[in-house]
Amino acid sequence: MVHYWNGLHEVPAGYGPSVVTLGNFDGVHRGHQHVLSTLVETAHGRGARAVAITFDPHPATVHRPETAPEALMGLADRLATMAACGVDAVLVMPYTLALAAQTPEEFVRSVFVDTLGAVAVVIGHDVRFGKSNSGDLSTMQALGRQLGFDVVVVDEFGADRRCSSTWVREALARGDVGTAAEVLGRPHHMRGEVVHGAARGRALGFPTANLAPESDGYIPADGVYAGWLTDAGGTRWPAAISIGSNPTFAGVSRQVEAYVLDRPTEPVEAFDLYGQSVMIEFVSRLRGMVAYTGPEALVEQMRLDVKQAREILLCGGGTATRAAPPISTESTRAE
Repeated sequence: MVHYWNGLHEVPAGYGPSVVTLGNFDGVHRGHQHVLSTLVETAHGRGARAVAITFDPHPATVHRPETAPEALMGLADRLATMAACGVDAVLVMPYTLALAAQTPEEFVRSVFVDTLGAVAVVIGHDVRFGKSNSGDLSTMQALGRQLGFDVVVVDEFGADRRCSSTWVREALARGDVGTAAEVLGRPHHMRGEVVHGAARGRALGFPTANLAPESDGYIPADGVYAGWLTDAGGTRWPAAISIGSNPTFAGVSRQVEAYVLDRPTEPVEAFDLYGQSVMIEFVSRLRGMVAYTGPEALVEQMRLDVKQAREILLCGGGTATRAAPPISTESTRAE
């Protein structure tokens, strides 16, 4: 059982011994997974508990909100993905200016030693912590000697380029969900509630599940994608996913919506996703966006999109070209 703590006050008194790591873990990509697996291996080898520390919100949103990166995933998904790496506990520290003002020694002593009883700390070469990010690897090693814990340094993960959340965002921003999946170790996904739209897709024969604007997860570049929709009951459905505004029909804001292939139609309520929290995974980008001259041309293109999505997801028909250049900057979405 994994324990989740929202702040130091929730950690049981006398907890430990533990092996600790810390980071934002946005996306929990393969580099993060490498750190967490090293954490678990080190902890279990010492008969200790593996504890990962993360922050919410992202420190950048506190210090420089105008340039803070968009989160790759919501906090709940981040915690669940970290837990799947085998950790014993995750400590979520509310990131505030008061926390940021602590010196490296104050932070390490109060969190690692006094609260978690750390016997070892697992970190990367580029670790930064404490006031003004003044603490680094040499600082942590000095504190370890002073306070009585070992420091285990994890090498960077990645052959040609170090795995990073920035790399994932760059790939998604150009619609390259294939590269994003390689860095993440799984398809990128979003999660949100299905809400009502204008029902244009239903009128065209392609009813879609529209995600609420406040859904969690980084939205890839506008385009049409092959992917999966997992409903609230855990059933995973193949889907053709559209992202963007609909230039064929004026007055539509940017949306993420999924047309489920082979959805049950009788009775109608057999596939009612409204109000459900669903997960949408992006497997392959089919094409970019283009405005059509009318509904007939749009419907024909949508038939082709569904056919290609089916081949990719269900028939082993290969994959679409990654990072396919957009035909235009407009969307072909239909509700």
